[in-house]
Amino acid sequence: MEDKNQTEVTEFLFLGLTDHLHQQIFLFVMLLSVYLVTLGGNTGMIILIWTDPRLHTPMYFFLSHLSFVDICSSSSIAPKMLCDIFAEKKSISFTGCATQMWFSGFFVVSECFLLASMAYDRYIAISKPLLYTLIMSQRVCVQLVMGPYAMAFISSMTYMTLTFSLPFCGPNIINHFFCDISPLLSLACADTSMTQFVFFFLAGSIGILSGLIIMVSYVCILAAILKIQTADGRQKAFSTCSSHLAVVSILYGTLFFIYVRPGSTSSLDINKVISLFYTVVIPMLNPLIYSLRNKEVKNAFRRKFERKNSLMVLVR
Repeated sequence: MEDKNQTEVTEFLFLGLTDHLHQQIFLFVMLLSVYLVTLGGNTGMIILIWTDPRLHTPMYFFLSHLSFVDICSSSSIAPKMLCDIFAEKKSISFTGCATQMWFSGFFVVSECFLLASMAYDRYIAISKPLLYTLIMSQRVCVQLVMGPYAMAFISSMTYMTLTFSLPFCGPNIINHFFCDISPLLSLACADTSMTQFVFFFLAGSIGILSGLIIMVSYVCILAAILKIQTADGRQKAFSTCSSHLAVVSILYGTLFFIYVRPGSTSSLDINKVISLFYTVVIPMLNPLIYSLRNKEVKNAFRRKFERKNSLMVLVR
Protein backbone atom coordinates (compact mmCIF):
# COMPACT_ATOMS: atom_id res chain seq x y z
CA MET A 1 0.00 0.00 0.00
CA GLU A 2 2.84 2.38 0.80
CA ASP A 3 4.38 1.80 -2.66
CA LYS A 4 1.06 2.54 -4.34
CA ASN A 5 0.63 5.77 -2.39
CA GLN A 6 4.06 7.04 -3.45
CA THR A 7 4.04 9.40 -6.42
CA GLU A 8 6.22 8.12 -9.23
CA VAL A 9 8.47 10.65 -10.94
CA THR A 10 7.50 11.19 -14.59
CA GLU A 11 10.05 13.92 -15.33
CA PHE A 12 13.24 15.38 -13.92
CA LEU A 13 14.25 19.03 -13.53
CA PHE A 14 17.82 20.20 -14.06
CA LEU A 15 19.32 22.94 -11.93
CA GLY A 16 21.53 23.76 -14.90
CA LEU A 17 24.76 25.75 -14.88
CA THR A 18 23.70 29.23 -13.71
CA ASP A 19 20.66 31.47 -13.10
CA HIS A 20 22.42 34.78 -13.83
CA LEU A 21 21.43 36.29 -17.18
CA HIS A 22 24.87 37.66 -18.14
CA GLN A 23 26.48 34.31 -17.39
CA GLN A 24 23.73 32.53 -19.34
CA ILE A 25 24.36 34.72 -22.40
CA PHE A 26 28.11 34.14 -22.19
CA LEU A 27 27.68 30.37 -21.74
CA PHE A 28 25.17 30.11 -24.59
CA VAL A 29 27.44 31.93 -27.06
CA MET A 30 30.54 30.03 -25.95
CA LEU A 31 28.91 26.57 -25.86
CA LEU A 32 27.09 27.09 -29.16
CA SER A 33 30.39 28.10 -30.77
CA VAL A 34 32.15 25.06 -29.29
CA TYR A 35 29.38 22.73 -30.46
CA LEU A 36 29.43 24.14 -34.01
CA VAL A 37 33.22 23.79 -34.14
CA THR A 38 32.84 20.21 -32.86
CA LEU A 39 30.35 19.34 -35.60
CA GLY A 40 32.37 21.10 -38.31
CA GLY A 41 35.78 19.80 -37.21
CA ASN A 42 34.79 16.17 -36.74
CA THR A 43 32.58 16.04 -39.85
CA GLY A 44 35.39 17.62 -41.85
CA MET A 45 37.84 15.06 -40.47
CA ILE A 46 35.56 12.16 -41.49
CA ILE A 47 35.02 13.57 -45.01
CA LEU A 48 38.76 14.22 -45.44
CA ILE A 49 39.70 10.68 -44.36
CA TRP A 50 37.12 8.98 -46.56
CA THR A 51 37.81 11.11 -49.66
CA ASP A 52 41.63 11.20 -49.56
CA PRO A 53 43.13 7.85 -50.73
CA ARG A 54 46.40 8.60 -48.89
CA LEU A 55 44.53 8.49 -45.58
CA HIS A 56 42.99 5.06 -46.23
CA THR A 57 45.12 3.42 -43.54
CA PRO A 58 44.18 1.72 -40.24
CA MET A 59 45.25 4.75 -38.18
CA TYR A 60 42.86 7.08 -39.99
CA PHE A 61 40.14 4.44 -40.11
CA PHE A 62 40.17 4.51 -36.28
CA LEU A 63 40.39 8.31 -36.28
CA SER A 64 37.26 8.57 -38.45
CA HIS A 65 35.37 6.46 -35.91
CA LEU A 66 36.75 8.60 -33.08
CA SER A 67 35.39 11.67 -34.87
CA PHE A 68 32.02 9.95 -35.31
CA VAL A 69 31.90 9.10 -31.60
CA ASP A 70 32.81 12.70 -30.70
CA ILE A 71 29.95 14.06 -32.84
CA CYS A 72 27.44 11.68 -31.25
CA SER A 73 28.78 12.16 -27.71
CA SER A 74 28.52 15.94 -27.93
CA SER A 75 25.11 15.77 -29.66
CA SER A 76 23.66 13.63 -26.86
CA ILE A 77 24.28 16.49 -24.40
CA ALA A 78 24.85 19.88 -26.06
CA PRO A 79 21.52 20.56 -27.91
CA LYS A 80 19.39 19.90 -24.81
CA MET A 81 21.80 21.88 -22.63
CA LEU A 82 21.70 24.87 -25.02
CA CYS A 83 17.89 24.82 -25.07
CA ASP A 84 17.79 24.75 -21.27
CA ILE A 85 20.16 27.66 -20.61
CA PHE A 86 17.42 30.33 -20.85
CA ALA A 87 14.48 28.06 -19.91
CA GLU A 88 12.78 28.64 -16.56
CA LYS A 89 11.81 24.98 -16.33
CA LYS A 90 14.71 22.78 -17.39
CA SER A 91 12.79 19.53 -17.61
CA ILE A 92 13.35 16.15 -19.22
CA SER A 93 11.00 13.19 -19.27
CA PHE A 94 11.78 9.96 -17.42
CA THR A 95 12.28 8.15 -20.75
CA GLY A 96 14.29 11.05 -22.15
CA CYS A 97 16.59 10.97 -19.14
CA ALA A 98 17.18 7.24 -19.53
CA THR A 99 17.87 7.70 -23.25
CA GLN A 100 20.30 10.55 -22.68
CA MET A 101 22.15 8.57 -20.01
CA TRP A 102 22.43 5.55 -22.29
CA PHE A 103 23.76 7.45 -25.29
CA SER A 104 26.18 9.64 -23.32
CA GLY A 105 27.57 6.61 -21.48
CA PHE A 106 27.73 4.52 -24.65
CA PHE A 107 29.87 7.03 -26.52
CA VAL A 108 32.20 7.76 -23.60
CA VAL A 109 32.97 4.05 -23.16
CA SER A 110 33.31 3.65 -26.94
CA GLU A 111 35.89 6.43 -26.97
CA CYS A 112 37.91 4.84 -24.17
CA PHE A 113 38.21 1.52 -25.99
CA LEU A 114 38.70 3.15 -29.39
CA LEU A 115 41.72 4.94 -27.95
CA ALA A 116 42.95 1.55 -26.73
CA SER A 117 42.55 0.13 -30.26
CA MET A 118 44.45 3.12 -31.64
CA ALA A 119 47.27 2.53 -29.14
CA TYR A 120 47.57 -1.08 -30.30
CA ASP A 121 47.62 0.13 -33.90
CA ARG A 122 50.51 2.50 -33.13
CA TYR A 123 52.38 -0.34 -31.37
CA ILE A 124 52.14 -2.57 -34.46
CA ALA A 125 53.09 0.31 -36.80
CA ILE A 126 56.26 1.17 -34.84
CA SER A 127 57.44 -2.21 -33.57
CA LYS A 128 56.55 -4.31 -36.65
CA PRO A 129 56.51 -1.93 -39.63
CA LEU A 130 57.21 -4.64 -42.23
CA LEU A 131 54.27 -6.75 -41.05
CA TYR A 132 51.97 -3.78 -40.33
CA THR A 133 49.66 -4.11 -43.36
CA LEU A 134 49.50 -7.88 -42.89
CA ILE A 135 48.64 -7.74 -39.17
CA MET A 136 46.32 -4.73 -39.36
CA SER A 137 44.12 -6.16 -42.10
CA GLN A 138 40.68 -4.77 -42.86
CA ARG A 139 39.09 -7.59 -40.87
CA VAL A 140 41.24 -6.87 -37.80
CA CYS A 141 40.51 -3.13 -38.03
CA VAL A 142 36.75 -3.78 -38.15
CA GLN A 143 37.04 -6.09 -35.12
CA LEU A 144 39.04 -3.45 -33.21
CA VAL A 145 36.23 -0.95 -33.89
CA MET A 146 33.28 -3.26 -33.25
CA GLY A 147 34.83 -4.43 -29.96
CA PRO A 148 34.62 -0.96 -28.33
CA TYR A 149 31.02 -0.53 -29.51
CA ALA A 150 30.09 -3.95 -28.09
CA MET A 151 31.75 -3.19 -24.73
CA ALA A 152 30.01 0.18 -24.62
CA PHE A 153 26.62 -1.37 -25.39
CA ILE A 154 26.94 -3.96 -22.61
CA SER A 155 28.14 -1.49 -19.98
CA SER A 156 25.55 1.18 -20.91
CA MET A 157 22.69 -1.31 -20.78
CA THR A 158 23.90 -2.60 -17.42
CA TYR A 159 24.11 0.67 -15.53
CA MET A 160 21.05 2.20 -17.22
CA THR A 161 18.92 -0.84 -16.32
CA LEU A 162 20.20 -0.85 -12.74
CA THR A 163 19.66 2.90 -12.32
CA PHE A 164 16.17 3.12 -13.79
CA SER A 165 14.91 -0.02 -12.08
CA LEU A 166 15.20 1.93 -8.82
CA PRO A 167 12.06 3.71 -7.53
CA PHE A 168 11.99 7.51 -8.01
CA CYS A 169 9.21 9.06 -5.93
CA GLY A 170 10.55 12.59 -5.42
CA PRO A 171 12.29 14.97 -5.25
CA ASN A 172 13.00 15.12 -8.96
CA ILE A 173 15.55 17.97 -9.14
CA ILE A 174 18.91 16.93 -10.61
CA ASN A 175 21.85 19.10 -9.62
CA HIS A 176 23.38 18.86 -13.08
CA PHE A 177 22.83 19.90 -16.71
CA PHE A 178 22.29 16.35 -18.02
CA CYS A 179 21.24 12.92 -16.74
CA ASP A 180 24.40 11.66 -15.09
CA ILE A 181 24.45 8.62 -12.81
CA SER A 182 25.72 10.08 -9.53
CA PRO A 183 23.16 12.90 -9.13
CA LEU A 184 20.38 10.56 -10.30
CA LEU A 185 21.20 7.92 -7.70
CA SER A 186 20.94 10.54 -4.97
CA LEU A 187 17.23 10.97 -5.90
CA ALA A 188 16.29 7.27 -5.69
CA CYS A 189 13.83 6.25 -2.96
CA ALA A 190 15.75 3.08 -2.12
CA ASP A 191 19.12 1.83 -0.98
CA THR A 192 21.54 2.49 -3.83
CA SER A 193 24.67 0.99 -2.28
CA MET A 194 24.61 -2.08 -4.54
CA THR A 195 23.98 0.02 -7.67
CA GLN A 196 26.80 2.37 -6.69
CA PHE A 197 29.13 -0.58 -6.14
CA VAL A 198 28.26 -2.09 -9.54
CA PHE A 199 28.73 1.28 -11.22
CA PHE A 200 32.06 1.87 -9.46
CA PHE A 201 33.16 -1.65 -10.45
CA LEU A 202 32.10 -1.11 -14.09
CA ALA A 203 33.74 2.31 -14.33
CA GLY A 204 36.91 1.00 -12.69
CA SER A 205 37.00 -2.09 -14.93
CA ILE A 206 36.51 -0.02 -18.09
CA GLY A 207 39.17 2.46 -17.03
CA ILE A 208 41.66 -0.21 -15.91
CA LEU A 209 41.15 -2.50 -18.93
CA SER A 210 41.32 0.21 -21.60
CA GLY A 211 44.05 2.07 -19.70
CA LEU A 212 46.10 -1.11 -19.29
CA ILE A 213 45.93 -1.81 -23.03
CA ILE A 214 47.14 1.74 -23.70
CA MET A 215 49.91 1.57 -21.07
CA VAL A 216 51.23 -1.82 -22.24
CA SER A 217 51.12 -0.63 -25.87
CA TYR A 218 53.13 2.47 -25.03
CA VAL A 219 55.69 0.55 -22.96
CA CYS A 220 56.25 -1.65 -26.03
CA ILE A 221 56.29 1.44 -28.27
CA LEU A 222 58.92 3.09 -26.05
CA ALA A 223 61.06 -0.06 -26.12
CA ALA A 224 60.79 -0.14 -29.94
CA ILE A 225 61.65 3.56 -30.27
CA LEU A 226 64.77 3.15 -28.09
CA LYS A 227 66.01 0.47 -30.48
CA ILE A 228 65.89 2.88 -33.43
CA GLN A 229 69.45 3.92 -34.30
CA THR A 230 68.93 7.49 -35.59
CA ALA A 231 67.54 10.47 -33.66
CA ASP A 232 65.51 11.44 -36.72
CA GLY A 233 63.92 7.99 -36.79
CA ARG A 234 63.05 8.20 -33.10
CA GLN A 235 61.55 11.64 -33.58
CA LYS A 236 59.43 10.46 -36.52
CA ALA A 237 58.21 7.39 -34.60
CA PHE A 238 57.30 9.41 -31.53
CA SER A 239 55.53 12.10 -33.58
CA THR A 240 53.02 9.49 -34.82
CA CYS A 241 51.97 8.90 -31.19
CA SER A 242 52.02 12.44 -29.78
CA SER A 243 48.46 13.36 -30.85
CA HIS A 244 47.06 10.11 -29.46
CA LEU A 245 48.92 10.61 -26.16
CA ALA A 246 47.51 14.13 -25.82
CA VAL A 247 43.92 12.94 -26.40
CA VAL A 248 44.34 10.00 -23.96
CA SER A 249 45.81 12.21 -21.23
CA ILE A 250 43.00 14.78 -21.45
CA LEU A 251 40.13 12.26 -21.55
CA TYR A 252 41.37 9.81 -18.92
CA GLY A 253 42.46 12.57 -16.54
CA THR A 254 39.00 14.14 -16.71
CA LEU A 255 37.06 10.88 -16.36
CA PHE A 256 39.24 9.70 -13.47
CA PHE A 257 38.60 12.93 -11.58
CA ILE A 258 34.80 12.59 -11.94
CA TYR A 259 34.01 8.90 -11.79
CA VAL A 260 36.84 7.02 -10.08
CA ARG A 261 37.69 9.28 -7.17
CA PRO A 262 35.36 9.12 -4.13
CA GLY A 263 32.49 11.55 -4.65
CA SER A 264 30.58 13.78 -2.28
CA THR A 265 27.56 16.04 -2.42
CA SER A 266 29.72 19.14 -1.95
CA SER A 267 31.69 18.28 -5.10
CA LEU A 268 28.65 18.19 -7.43
CA ASP A 269 29.21 21.76 -8.63
CA ILE A 270 32.86 20.99 -9.41
CA ASN A 271 31.76 17.85 -11.23
CA LYS A 272 29.37 19.93 -13.36
CA VAL A 273 32.22 22.12 -14.58
CA ILE A 274 34.44 19.13 -15.34
CA SER A 275 31.55 17.24 -16.95
CA LEU A 276 31.05 20.26 -19.21
CA PHE A 277 34.68 19.92 -20.25
CA TYR A 278 34.55 16.24 -21.22
CA THR A 279 31.05 16.27 -22.77
CA VAL A 280 31.39 19.45 -24.83
CA VAL A 281 35.01 20.66 -25.00
CA ILE A 282 36.96 17.40 -25.48
CA PRO A 283 34.97 16.36 -28.60
CA MET A 284 36.00 19.72 -30.09
CA LEU A 285 39.67 19.35 -29.09
CA ASN A 286 40.25 15.90 -30.63
CA PRO A 287 40.08 16.91 -34.34
CA LEU A 288 42.06 20.08 -33.57
CA ILE A 289 44.82 18.08 -31.86
CA TYR A 290 45.04 15.59 -34.73
CA SER A 291 44.91 18.24 -37.46
CA LEU A 292 47.46 20.58 -35.85
CA ARG A 293 49.95 17.89 -34.80
CA ASN A 294 49.69 15.51 -37.76
CA LYS A 295 51.58 16.26 -40.99
CA GLU A 296 49.55 13.84 -43.11
CA VAL A 297 46.26 15.45 -42.06
CA LYS A 298 47.66 18.94 -42.68
CA ASN A 299 48.94 17.86 -46.09
CA ALA A 300 45.54 16.34 -46.93
CA PHE A 301 43.83 19.62 -45.98
CA ARG A 302 46.34 21.50 -48.13
CA ARG A 303 45.69 19.24 -51.12
CA LYS A 304 41.93 19.73 -50.76
CA PHE A 305 42.38 23.49 -50.50
CA GLU A 306 44.68 23.65 -53.54
CA ARG A 307 42.30 21.46 -55.56
CA LYS A 308 39.40 23.72 -54.62
CA ASN A 309 41.36 26.81 -55.70
CA SER A 310 42.29 25.13 -59.00
CA LEU A 311 38.64 24.32 -59.70
CA MET A 312 37.65 27.91 -58.94
CA VAL A 313 40.29 29.20 -61.38
CA LEU A 314 39.02 26.81 -64.08
CA VAL A 315 35.43 27.93 -63.53
CA ARG A 316 36.42 31.56 -63.91
